[in-house]
Amino acid sequence: MPPASLRASRGAPFARLAGVGGYRPSRVVPNEEILRHIDSSDEWIRSRSGIVTRHWADPDETVAEMALAAAGKAIASAGITAEQIEAVVVSTVSHFSQTPAIATEIAHRLGTDKAAAFDISAACAGFGYGLTIGKGLIVDGSAGHVLVIGVERLSDLTDRTDRSTAFLFADGAGAVVLGPAQAPALGPTVWGSEGDKSQVIRQTVPWDEYQPGDKFPALRQEGQTVFRWAVFEMAKVAQQALDAAGITAQDLDVFIPHQANMRIIDSMVKTLKLPEHVAVARDVEFSGNTSAASIPLAMERMLETGQARSGDTALVIGFGAGLVYAATVVTLP
Repeated sequence: MPPASLRASRGAPFARLAGVGGYRPSRVVPNEEILRHIDSSDEWIRSRSGIVTRHWADPDETVAEMALAAAGKAIASAGITAEQIEAVVVSTVSHFSQTPAIATEIAHRLGTDKAAAFDISAACAGFGYGLTIGKGLIVDGSAGHVLVIGVERLSDLTDRTDRSTAFLFADGAGAVVLGPAQAPALGPTVWGSEGDKSQVIRQTVPWDEYQPGDKFPALRQEGQTVFRWAVFEMAKVAQQALDAAGITAQDLDVFIPHQANMRIIDSMVKTLKLPEHVAVARDVEFSGNTSAASIPLAMERMLETGQARSGDTALVIGFGAGLVYAATVVTLP
């Protein structure tokens, strides 16, 4: 019997960013509070990371609540209703319930019409991974609008006595709505992983080895190794994303890298030889490192403050534990 002839799905020609939203916890934590637990100084923290303050969530600001707040703003920004969302993709490493995916709760509470919903774990590259998946769903015809959320409560995974990481990590949520487009508005993604370096950023204790009474698992990283990798290797990836999109640095309006460290950001700008007219996201100064949430949070802030405008061409790149990375060129919503 000959194989059945399957009907191919057909979606929109292209996908675009239709809206963006963010949520920052109300509690602002200055460096002075961090210094109560580590032997350091405000000057040292600023020189090493560029961070002055960060946001830490209160008990009621859960992963779900922060994600819902950011998602609601993104949906309103896109000018659609929740019922039009057909897929919800959530990137997080700080939702501690293995199953079900937090995305299913978010899809239900937003009021979607039984949207497909799932979580991904790609650390600080998770937003870029989510964008790529969402774009594929729209072009494939599996969804008309896709909600991509990056959300973290990294304060739960922070060892406040660890001098090398206590000042870095923070909490927040960022979201975008992807919708159909008739012209290219999301460039090809350059992404990948370097699993041979997976121990460079890691959780101190796997969940299956954690015992009640033990010190709660926290994030550790080999700072100098991460810094060198991010500056040299990720600048190459960023250039590859420009090449894949068919543009040069001169064509850019905005650069939104993962907000890991101000020194990394400044070094990438220099290595990429970005022109002075390119606006650069430096949200890390007041938001810290929010992992998967950092790019959409920075994008929202730049649009709100006028540093960037709707229709601008932006290069975005995320990189982190794994080591994983994802870079693409987008048209801002």
